[in-house]
Amino acid sequence: MTVLADHTLLLALPAFAPAVVVVGVVVFVAMRDRRNGGGNTDAETSDDGSHSENSAPGDHDGSP
Repeated sequence: MTVLADHTLLLALPAFAPAVVVVGVVVFVAMRDRRNGGGNTDAETSDDGSHSENSAPGDHDGSP
């Protein structure tokens, strides 16, 4: 008897799909945050006039 097809990979795909989706979401969020300047939280972007210690105007390149 000859084995015509082995469906092991096809049967394993549903087990790996959630992990691939999670990795995709993490990469998407990381790229979006990097494009937007990264690290902005609701407290830092609020309109109450308060700023974090590291948000000096004109200090976007990280130089002192």
